[in-house]
Amino acid sequence: MANNLKDILKEKVSEKELELVPRSFEVIGSKEKSVAVVEIPEELEAKEKIIAEGIMQLHKSVKSVLKKSSERRGKLRLREYKLVAGDKNTEVLHKEHGYLLKVDPQKTYFSTREATERQKIAEQVKPNETVMAMFSGIAPFAIAIAKKQEVNKIYAVELNKNAHKYAEENVRINKLAHKIVLIQGDVKEVCKKYFGKCDRVIMPLPLGAESFLDVATKCLKQEGGIIHFYNWGEGKDPFEKAVKLIEKNCKKFEILDKRIVLPYAPRKYKVCIDVKMG
Repeated sequence: MANNLKDILKEKVSEKELELVPRSFEVIGSKEKSVAVVEIPEELEAKEKIIAEGIMQLHKSVKSVLKKSSERRGKLRLREYKLVAGDKNTEVLHKEHGYLLKVDPQKTYFSTREATERQKIAEQVKPNETVMAMFSGIAPFAIAIAKKQEVNKIYAVELNKNAHKYAEENVRINKLAHKIVLIQGDVKEVCKKYFGKCDRVIMPLPLGAESFLDVATKCLKQEGGIIHFYNWGEGKDPFEKAVKLIEKNCKKFEILDKRIVLPYAPRKYKVCIDVKMG
């Protein structure tokens, strides 16, 4: 019985091609139905159908295989995908850490690889806190926190209308409407209503988040609070760029923690800096 994708494909592609077969891919969903998201090198485009079928053979729950066909772009930072094999309906119900998340990866950003990070944030939140979750997507951070802590309120702001609709469904599924307030709109406009009301702000958009640091700071209560700032880092010190951006955009602060959330490319990482403001 084959234990990995290369074992399945070794009789179907050349040795040279086998070296280029993706070592890993993301599976979103459940045992009943899941979607695989894979990055296939240009050199293997002629074999993409064989690779997709191999993934479906390896993971019986996978009913659709999506190939990344563009970088993230546009205001909503969405990526284009190509359905290589399986069902055209790529909506799935994903389970992690005791809660459910309905999502269609073709319509909105979601990563299973950030599940551990969501739990790390949820564990830091204190009882009765008011939390602002910027760029909240389908609400995975908000739901992770609300499931773990007796918060006062979590305000979750998302620009993408499709993601907002999934967030509404996910709050309903997990019975958390009493804790989570979902707002569809632009962070820079919507958050004005919540200036001075929050104990903590989560900023999980790694590209360009520094331009929202002033808004995040204003959301905090007069005595200050915590900001979780995400960014891309490279090389020997992947935190250097993020720290410099905080230094440039913030006045009185203390860095509490720095961590790598996940690798993005060779020597490039998504990082998080936990900052105490005030």
